Amino acid sequence: MAFEQINGKVVATAVAPGREILARRGAMLAYTGDVGFTPVHTGPGGAGGRVGRMVAGEHVAMMVAQGTGTVHYGFRGLYVTIIELDGSGPLSVEADRLVAHDASLQSTVVFLGQQGGIRGAVRGAVSGQGLFTTQLHGYGSVAVMSHGGTIAIPVTGARPTAVDPQAYVAHVGQVDVEVSASVGWRDAVGRGSGEAIQLKLTGHGTVYVQASEQKV
Repeated sequence: MAFEQINGKVVATAVAPGREILARRGAMLAYTGDVGFTPVHTGPGGAGGRVGRMVAGEHVAMMVAQGTGTVHYGFRGLYVTIIELDGSGPLSVEADRLVAHDASLQSTVVFLGQQGGIRGAVRGAVSGQGLFTTQLHGYGSVAVMSHGGTIAIPVTGARPTAVDPQAYVAHVGQVDVEVSASVGWRDAVGRGSGEAIQLKLTGHGTVYVQASEQKV
């Protein structure tokens, strides 16, 4: 059973044996049934993976929901978007934006410098992600948070899709991201449009953009 959108800021999901849910600590709002919650002490790859995530700045304390029942999730009144993964490509998202996801999904931390070298690192800096991002792989549901909700924009091979770095939330699929800068003298003296730096996405997939330039 996939996640269910209750309203713009709350999602619900069934928990059952073999379908545990991982969520950031503090995101559980209510539950029905026989459900228990346990802190997750190790990340992907055991304790070493958790240390790696902390060094990367991608560590968020998580809780696993187990048992049988239904759990409602939300976080700090922020908008929540459900993203379904069908195995065709990973979801790339900042760990701070994760609300909950199927525990069966594989999670890795990726150095953005591996995704385009210096350009990848610059992308992380201008988007506020830092030098690392989280990728989720497999089949299942993910709930991510945003300011003002998100829109899903297709990325196709026909032409690149441009996104404001501060409005970028996540992308899924076989997508490449690079920074495009067009800085003239007006931008240098603070009189430009403010849109000089953009993220250009190419490939095949979907990018999620929030209705705000504010970080969560």
